Formats: sequence, structure tokens, C-alpha cells
Amino acid sequence: MSNAVAEEKISEDDWAAAMGEQAAADSKTAQPAQIFQQLADTGGKPGAMQDFDMILDIPVSLTVELGRTKISIRNLLQLAHGSVVELDALAGEPMDVLVNGTLIAQGEVVVVNDKFGIRLTDIVTPTERMRKLNR
Repeated sequence: MSNAVAEEKISEDDWAAAMGEQAAADSKTAQPAQIFQQLADTGGKPGAMQDFDMILDIPVSLTVELGRTKISIRNLLQLAHGSVVELDALAGEPMDVLVNGTLIAQGEVVVVNDKFGIRLTDIVTPTERMRKLNR
């Protein structure tokens, strides 16, 4: 087994272990809210599940946003190696998770084997998304 393949396997095992620990902790504390309709409930349409299967492989862009800021072009051109750009987010604040630019969740940063990940802490319901659009 090549070194890259072995490293990838170790990394996948570490992520699986971290996710297993999280699942065990979650099962002891709170049960997830029923936000989405059950997939088994197809409303009596015989081909509804097949229609759903057609969209499962469509790629979407998932973005985790640490923070934002606005700076002038003058300050942008003065940035160099080691420059620090102040963001509007505070340390310890939940990070926004966006799918195709739409906020769907918030979470906290986790690190496993020197790789960053995000643990979702709050899912934005469709009702909340509509409320934010109307503002």
C-alpha cells in the first residue's frame, strides 16, 4: 500500500472515530429535530423516490464562512505576507455554513489529524430561511 493511500485510510479512520464519538455524545443528550419530511413518505406516488434519486448526484457548493470585512483598494494593495485582516466575527462565534450562497446551518470548528472540519450545531429551518429573505 502506498504512503498516500495509507495516509488517506488513516485520515478516514480518524474522521470516522470522531464522528462516532460525536454520535455517541449526541444520543446521550438531545435527539435531532424532525425538520425535513421523511423520504419514505412519497405521498402515494409510485415514482417519487426514483425522481428524488435523479438529483442526488448534482454537485452543490458548500462554503463555511469564518467572517467578512470591507477594506479599501489602497489597504488591499498594501497587504503583504504576514499581514492580518480583521474580520467582523468574534472568536468562538459559530461559523456560517452556506450551500450555493444560502445559509443552511451554523457550526463550530473541529480539527482531526491537522485537517479542519465543522461540527454542525444549528440547522436553519426552511421557515427561518424565508423569514430572513423577507427582511
